[in-house]
Amino acid sequence: MVTSEPRLTLITRPGCHLCEVAKEAVDRVVAVTGDRWTEVDVTGDLDLEREYGDRLPVVLLDGREHGYWRVEEDRLLRDLTAVRD
Repeated sequence: MVTSEPRLTLITRPGCHLCEVAKEAVDRVVAVTGDRWTEVDVTGDLDLEREYGDRLPVVLLDGREHGYWRVEEDRLLRDLTAVRD
């Protein structure tokens, strides 16, 4: 079942190589699950910059931090599908 609100959020910043790699990884995961994801740029948001600035990219699943720096694709896939079972 695909929900109307994206379950995944990727927190990034422009020019971040790891962020680009993470986007590709998240795309691979959602190609399997059918989920949607959204990207949030920390640029210009002091609260986000303070919270996540030194750990980008950060993956949020259902609003909770799932990981940072690298997307653990197998774990993310497992966690996305486990919630539905």
